[in-house]
Amino acid sequence: MSAPTSSHAYGIGLIALIIGMSATVVFYTSFYLPESLAKPSVSESILNPEEEFVIKIVPGAVIEGNQNYVPNQADVLLSVNNLVTWQNDDDTAHTVTPDHRTTDSYSGDFGSNGVLKPGDTYEFLFTEPQEVPYHCQPHPWMKGKIIVEVSRF
Repeated sequence: MSAPTSSHAYGIGLIALIIGMSATVVFYTSFYLPESLAKPSVSESILNPEEEFVIKIVPGAVIEGNQNYVPNQADVLLSVNNLVTWQNDDDTAHTVTPDHRTTDSYSGDFGSNGVLKPGDTYEFLFTEPQEVPYHCQPHPWMKGKIIVEVSRF
């Protein structure tokens, strides 16, 4: 004759399993997930640069061969002028679209979200050295480049 099995043992095992899974979910959502999604630590001088750098989309930029992004190659320095603003002074909508997906670890993905209508601006805070070639999506002959470097001061 076989020994009877106790349903209490199964109940205790099930309770232990539920408690263990609950503890795992609490740890994951309370400690691991926020830590993994946190932005990196960046110095205040980089987050609040001394000045803003403005790139203008000039009138007539839509015409191939004309000037478009002015300046079309910009050298910016972290802590000095790494907050860059594109200002659309043209009477046509344009974009600021990276040639290749570009991400700043603090500010996220680079590139205007949709078009910049006449008078609109797009602003991006660069927090790490990088080179970013970009263009206007509807007018691919419009090209520019940002070179972000560490300030030597």
